Amino acid sequence: MAQLGGRPKIKSAGLKIQLMANYGDASSDASDNMDRPPLRNASSSGKSWREDIVRIVHHHEDDSTKSLNDMKSDDFENKRKLGEGAAGTVWQVMHKPSNLIMAKKTITVDPDPQLQRQILRELSFLKTCESPYIVSFYGAFLDDGETTIAICMEFCEGGSLEDIYKRASKINGVIGETILANIADSVCKGLIYLHSQNVIHRDIKPSNILMTKKGQIKLCDLGVSGELINSMAETFTGTQYYMAPERIKGATYSVSSDIWSLGLTIIEVAQNRPALPPPGQPHLSIFELLDFIVHQPMPNVGANRSPECQNFVETCLIKEPEKRPSPEQMLEHDFIKLRADPNCNIEGWLKELWEW
Repeated sequence: MAQLGGRPKIKSAGLKIQLMANYGDASSDASDNMDRPPLRNASSSGKSWREDIVRIVHHHEDDSTKSLNDMKSDDFENKRKLGEGAAGTVWQVMHKPSNLIMAKKTITVDPDPQLQRQILRELSFLKTCESPYIVSFYGAFLDDGETTIAICMEFCEGGSLEDIYKRASKINGVIGETILANIADSVCKGLIYLHSQNVIHRDIKPSNILMTKKGQIKLCDLGVSGELINSMAETFTGTQYYMAPERIKGATYSVSSDIWSLGLTIIEVAQNRPALPPPGQPHLSIFELLDFIVHQPMPNVGANRSPECQNFVETCLIKEPEKRPSPEQMLEHDFIKLRADPNCNIEGWLKELWEW
């Protein structure tokens, strides 16, 4: 197989949120402690709920993005469907007033006043979230009824890591270690930012890590409280593969749990296939899989990878959460220090991969 991104030919390179994932019970205390605009008492009035959303996501009049204020369904032209599931549908759209291409996710939420207050907190966080490692939030509005909310995010042309490794596999290639190390570097930096805001991502996996056309690597699909997530009819399916042992056992979830998921993500992207079940193992039911994660040795990234890459993944997959390093500590790992390259031409690599 040809290794893609191992030795970039050219130097250059780089790097806020679709809001969909299974986080379990994210800390509502943490979100309450963050600086938020005051929320009035939620009521059964659709008008109040709608007005609150507008107020939360409103851009200042002197803001260069003021054309994003008061979004409504008629402002958008659908380009193509990006994905669909139990949680809702994601479309690539054009916002006609601003000519911006966005990813618009439409989800149905429970019309419960307390839940609505939590959703407003979610949107408030997304509005103030500023990091080059988190997908940008453009706005939100009620769409097609009072219980359907559309959330508009930055569109990342390069696709998700899942899209990327499947494309690499299709052309008989594998992802090189420079790209893998840059992914690890960006994810750790994104997690550090979220942790500084009292937020744990809780759903790190290839489909939730995106690349822009310029080669920037960004996290998407994060929530603050968990209430919005739980309202979206998501199941364990698709996320259980990346769950840390402590989460399965019901223990305290910390940012190091996201590091576990990063380790499995690196294996998957490196091998062009999910890490679990390991090669040669039969298909596992959900209960067998969860038991495997807790009690069995985890797979490795492959003997064909460098010792630094192998050790990075092994370190991520330490079963005891108290022994597993933090994102800050993982940034000091030799795999990132020696292999990540801020000048790597990921933009050119994506053009070659997708034949743009």
